[in-house]
Amino acid sequence: MTSSARKKAKPRSVLPGFGLSLGFTVFYLSIIVIIPLIGIFVKTSGLTPGQFWDTVTNARVLASYKISFLTSFYAALVNLVFGLIIAWVLVRYKFPGKRLVDSLIDMPFALPTAVAGIALTAIYAPNGWVGKLLEPLGIKVAFTPLGITLALIFIGLPFVVRTVQPVLQDLDNEVEEAAVMLGAFRWRTFRRVVLPELIPPLLTGFALAFARGIGEYGSVVFISGNMPMKTEIAPLLIMTKLEQFDYRGATAIAMVMLIVSFLLLLLINYLQWRSNRRVAAA
Repeated sequence: MTSSARKKAKPRSVLPGFGLSLGFTVFYLSIIVIIPLIGIFVKTSGLTPGQFWDTVTNARVLASYKISFLTSFYAALVNLVFGLIIAWVLVRYKFPGKRLVDSLIDMPFALPTAVAGIALTAIYAPNGWVGKLLEPLGIKVAFTPLGITLALIFIGLPFVVRTVQPVLQDLDNEVEEAAVMLGAFRWRTFRRVVLPELIPPLLTGFALAFARGIGEYGSVVFISGNMPMKTEIAPLLIMTKLEQFDYRGATAIAMVMLIVSFLLLLLINYLQWRSNRRVAAA
């Protein structure tokens, strides 16, 4: 081989085994993710178009979709704001007990969701510590959509904090100080200098919290009260269908949730991609 041919030849990877690693990755993802999702569509195909439409447009099913998606969206939106504030405090300030607060953020990851649901219900029920204080004010939390949203806020907060925190740690404080020295107010410095860097991780945290909330079952089933047309979530309705051996009906509901969730996450990923391009071009 001539010297020019050697220069044009593609350099070999420092780490061998790319083909084997790629094959293992595709195999693992197929077994764990792709095949189970395909199974939903295969099982639902046993329904005729009319049966499928009647199942997914049933008034009770539509109400459960509304509860699941709206509460998940509101919870993720609240976590978007307060997750940013908490991440900012943990990164930018030093205070006693900071490590304890930082470790408590991960508590929803370690705590069984059923335990979280029981604890929240005990606290916010009409006879609970907080519930009995709110009831005279006309505020009812447990067994309402508000209680479901609160449970989803609890389990979704770490997703926002842990995606924003590393980005804040990597931001150069000198850029902010330079902006202030040039006459920019603090809010303008945050809006023009800091926030553009945080939009991609914020969108990622929002998407993760939203996706987790849609499929959440354990922490919600206790505090929701499971009242059809009022506080019944879609995952619970799927479980009800399975207990009734209506597997095709359950997979039909799950398929609609899967498609809607995929489209929403695709939209969020697109917005994140646009944001990354805008930051890179700036």
